Amino acid sequence: MNKLIVVLLLALFPLSAWAAEHGVTLDKVDVDLSDKAALQDGARTFANYCMGCHSAKFQRYERVADDLDIPHDVMLENLVFTGAKIGDHMKIGMQAQDAKTWFGAAPPDLTLVARVRGEDWLYSYLRSFYADPSRPYGVNNKVFPNVGMPNVLAGLQGNQVIGCKQVQTVVEGKRQFDPLTGTPLTHEACDQLTVEPNSGTLAPEQFDEKVKNLVTFLAYSANPVKLESQRIGTYVLLYLAVFFVFAYFLKREYWKDVH
Repeated sequence: MNKLIVVLLLALFPLSAWAAEHGVTLDKVDVDLSDKAALQDGARTFANYCMGCHSAKFQRYERVADDLDIPHDVMLENLVFTGAKIGDHMKIGMQAQDAKTWFGAAPPDLTLVARVRGEDWLYSYLRSFYADPSRPYGVNNKVFPNVGMPNVLAGLQGNQVIGCKQVQTVVEGKRQFDPLTGTPLTHEACDQLTVEPNSGTLAPEQFDEKVKNLVTFLAYSANPVKLESQRIGTYVLLYLAVFFVFAYFLKREYWKDVH
């Protein structure tokens, strides 16, 4: 019983608290699982940049193609690079033992990563790589310090560095001002990320949109039936509301003569 309580508490524990413990404020991302264009772009990014190391073995190419309105021939030609068939699971050719030798640990499957980590965490993590010559792959990550993963999106984002700059002082979500002059108070923060101009193929806002679309696809992958569940849930609540009205009048009719 005690173990069950612990598991439930961990399940309900907000993922943002994990980041807060590490002194990181996560950027918010608003994903729309009904946006097929965003999902298609996210699937393309996942296939081209993530599936070299990470699988989505609980998903099938066919299911993804059908849900995202991608013709099967287009899916096979543009998003399948292993010779897999349309009905196969989204596995990779890399062997776990080879991956452990090369990276120190086998890269995790990403089918359920959005449910494990959370969408805000993924969005912040993928945008928080920065140059660090001391690390094996030359990069580190602000959200996940000393992560053993290269920045596979570096070509799109550009060379991001971490350094110091003046930022406005904020206390408990409120900007601070000088009481005499009214000018904003600032302080030097040395954890600020900056992308070197023209070092990537995408502008900063385009890169953010690309990452958002990738997170949207990962959110879909973690729960492909979410929209359908919400739709059915709406009908169930409407049914219960109507049933409650009839039940109430029936109860009142039965008990009207009871004193």
